[in-house]
Amino acid sequence: MVLDGHKQTAAELTPPGATPTVDRQPRRIADFATIGAALDYAAEGCRGLNFHDPRGSLVRAYPYAELRADALDHARRFISLGLAKGDRLALVAETGAEFAACFFGAIYAGLWPVPLPLPTSFGGREAYVEQLKVMLGSSDPALFIYPPELADYARDAADQRGIAHRDWTSLSAIEPSPAELPSAETDEIAYLQYSSGSTRFPHGVAITHRALLDNLHAHGVGLQVQPNDRCISWLPWYHDMGLVGCFLSPMSLQISVDYMKTEDFARRPLAWLDLITRNPGSSISYSPTFGYDICARRMSSQTRARERFDLSRWRVAGNGADMIRPDVMQSFVDAFADAGFKAGAFCPSYGLAEATLAVSLMPPGEGIRLELVEEAALSGGDPSQKERPTRYRAIVNCGRPVTGMEIEIRDEQGVALPDRGIGKVWVRGTSVMVGYFRDPEATAACLQDNWLDTGDMGYMSGGYIFIVGRAKDMIIINGRNHWPQDIEWAVEQLPGFKSGDIAAFAITGPSGEETPAVLVHCRVSDPEERGKLRDDIRERVRAITGISPVVELIPPRTLPRTSSGKLSRTKARNLYLSGEIVPFDIAA
Repeated sequence: MVLDGHKQTAAELTPPGATPTVDRQPRRIADFATIGAALDYAAEGCRGLNFHDPRGSLVRAYPYAELRADALDHARRFISLGLAKGDRLALVAETGAEFAACFFGAIYAGLWPVPLPLPTSFGGREAYVEQLKVMLGSSDPALFIYPPELADYARDAADQRGIAHRDWTSLSAIEPSPAELPSAETDEIAYLQYSSGSTRFPHGVAITHRALLDNLHAHGVGLQVQPNDRCISWLPWYHDMGLVGCFLSPMSLQISVDYMKTEDFARRPLAWLDLITRNPGSSISYSPTFGYDICARRMSSQTRARERFDLSRWRVAGNGADMIRPDVMQSFVDAFADAGFKAGAFCPSYGLAEATLAVSLMPPGEGIRLELVEEAALSGGDPSQKERPTRYRAIVNCGRPVTGMEIEIRDEQGVALPDRGIGKVWVRGTSVMVGYFRDPEATAACLQDNWLDTGDMGYMSGGYIFIVGRAKDMIIINGRNHWPQDIEWAVEQLPGFKSGDIAAFAITGPSGEETPAVLVHCRVSDPEERGKLRDDIRERVRAITGISPVVELIPPRTLPRTSSGKLSRTKARNLYLSGEIVPFDIAA
């Protein structure tokens, strides 16, 4: 292998003590009947998972062979506890060997693992316990297991639901059952994945082994997996991009992975890039837009990138899970080009839990590609009406449909639209969910004749998909449609703001009219400065919507997030209207 003009050996591509990057085992691109069979095969090689501390030092190398052995032991322990095939096993998705072994122990025992979130995305103990209660009530597990450090939270939620529970360190004391493990069929449910859109009414997405393996195969084909690929990840395992994209996919493709915990990334974002630098085989790593954004911002106050980082071998810099912002991607390139980062490494994608994960991927090497679309077309108006200066928004190309996936854009009457017609995004393929667990009404609302209504808006152009926003987030003012992202991005251009500081939505005014409302994190303490800031924001929003908005300045870290870290505009609106979000008092 030749990298940067130097022929590197397999040993040089592997960090000391970690599982190898290169192995003699023949590569299989997730062509298995079940996810358990995928681990059986991966365990025949030497690759595996590697867990690192906040400073990026290797804490534990966990070969797939060891994971399989531990998982088989756990499977027999679960049977000893009386769990039967088809029971749900809820487990807190802490990034580590314990969760991995419990997850696959459930798979081998014929149980349905249900990954649940960590408390980092919720506003304190009460909110986290309440969220666990909701998800436990929805999934109805036979057992709930969790890391010992979260025992107080987990016990509280489980006891209120009357659900059996234990911390996962206690499993080792249980004698494994000698009973034969149940067989798994490809069309049986493999696991439940909670979508991140709703916290009050979460949906447990039921994914079969067939759907999972078809999506993992498509992922491997789309990434054009190379012999010396190695993955780096900080993404949480309770979200589909972390669980499927950075845990199950590398395993099914026999790729070694290096992990740092999500909370460690949140405290020291540049440690992610340090880990890529120190792992010479690193070539695949993913992040939502905000991850690239925070790294670029942190770098602006650091030494030159080339003095600290080497990102030259980063082949696939995947991004998805939220709206992809071209300005952020350019800022990242500007910040890290000196460290060898190539703009062509960016791999925009589109996906959702209801489609297992991937719907589309940009072919590796094509990078960020944009199209400028008139604001009038995005808002459903007539572009020929020049009532105000023409404005454009740059829309990011999210790639081609992955193998086995079809995409169709439809209007409100369900009629398919031609190229560049903006409408609802519908997808069909073997990796689409069979439905929401015990929620036939919600399933029927989004699945029709095997087509899935994603709830997203977009258009096709030359075989590529462009996503413009979420249909349910659209703000309609005086018959005109406005995307909240456009309003939020406009406000973010003011000094002192970053991605996630602004939430835009519609509220009903005193006369019954729809009015735009904007909640903004404010870090200014001087009352006069706050008043000036509010006026500047109001003017920015008026320029876009043509109407004076309600602008509320609120304390930092007030806006709510989904379990995957995305801004929840719906929850922000509800909390604001109920009085739970209290704005700063500013004199008119």
